[in-house]
Amino acid sequence: MARTLAMFTDISLCIGCRACQVACKQWNELPMEDPEWTGTYQNHAHFTDKTYRLVRFVEKPQADGRLQWDLMSDVCKHCAQAGCLEACPTGAIYRTEYGTVNINQDACNGCRYCVSSCPFGVVAFNHDTGRASKCTFCNDRIHNGLGPACAKACPTESIQFGFRDELVAKAEKRVAKLKEMGYKEARLYGADSNDFLGGLNAFFLLLDKPGTYNLPDKPKLPQRNVFVDSLLSVGSAVLVGLGAIVAFRERGQGKGGGDNA
Repeated sequence: MARTLAMFTDISLCIGCRACQVACKQWNELPMEDPEWTGTYQNHAHFTDKTYRLVRFVEKPQADGRLQWDLMSDVCKHCAQAGCLEACPTGAIYRTEYGTVNINQDACNGCRYCVSSCPFGVVAFNHDTGRASKCTFCNDRIHNGLGPACAKACPTESIQFGFRDELVAKAEKRVAKLKEMGYKEARLYGADSNDFLGGLNAFFLLLDKPGTYNLPDKPKLPQRNVFVDSLLSVGSAVLVGLGAIVAFRERGQGKGGGDNA
């Protein structure tokens, strides 16, 4: 198997220009969408079947009353343990020799199991085609020796693409540098393969807690919670059953009391 390719997004370098978002749309021939009103400069609240790369605008009030902007270009994580891939019943979702996760449109049956199985809300359903879609890291480009369109378009090199091990080493040095500069909350998200989901092949340098950027602190595969959910379901069923028995007995006692009267 070839060395794993990955994408490193350093949000400390993002200027919110959306060049990555536009380049993604252009290369993947994604149609135009009407912008949503999100209460900020962010033009979509979530990923869609026509938006694979999403620039987030996070407003953070400061103690002096001013607003600080955190800008983050978000994308599919291409997880090492991908919930979408494990949930797909037709084999339409597969992993390439580079470690990326793609969807074979010809094999997708539109069941949407992948949509509900993604812990990041990345996979979307296309109502026009009846199939699921998401970022592929520009699969056609990387198989022809080119990087993803978003990384190529980024003017500040906030988005970097290459071999995962090399990017992780570079990212760790960048975090150390930012901490020296006073960014005490600087951290990597998804770079450690022992942290969660076996590591993310699109990992991030954040300047605050993951929740600030609409990212789960500890993302989990849906099936990891099946046992707990099953116990809760059984418990609920037992409670409903006990309630029915109590109600039946009370009803019977009420009728008996009426006959004695």
